[in-house]
Amino acid sequence: MIEDAPRLALRRQLLGLLGWLVLCFAVSALGAVASLNASDFYARLTQPDWAPPGWLFGPVWTTLYAMMAVSAWLVWREGGFGWQGLALGLFLAQLALNGLWSWLFFAWHLGGVAFVEVLVLWLAIAATLVAFWLVAPLAGVLLLPYLAWVSFAAVLNFSVWRLNPALL
Repeated sequence: MIEDAPRLALRRQLLGLLGWLVLCFAVSALGAVASLNASDFYARLTQPDWAPPGWLFGPVWTTLYAMMAVSAWLVWREGGFGWQGLALGLFLAQLALNGLWSWLFFAWHLGGVAFVEVLVLWLAIAATLVAFWLVAPLAGVLLLPYLAWVSFAAVLNFSVWRLNPALL
């Protein structure tokens, strides 16, 4: 019976990691639904000269969602929602905001609202990063590329919105 304890603990950890990965990629999938016609819509938008090619967004976001899941898992391992409720609650809030942005911008063509929302998202990510850092520093470090990318995305959102007042 005692010999099974490490195996059960490992199983719980692996299931926890899987759960965070599923959650993060489910939000990614919800955003993808909003973006089904994004390539056509995005192609019609006037872009700033420094805008990245459209194909780059998929690989970047896939990597970021995986890093976000691992980050949340590292914090969850330190006591779950009972001990780390605030940090994980912040994470869930920013994840919801992340999923909402694609709908605002790509599905509903609300560029200005999407810009305000991405600023709120940025603040939520920053708060999550600090809260995660205090629990497990590596978890905070794993969110740094996400914060950097959303910083870039916010500037891009603003620029595209201003360049396309009739479409956004």
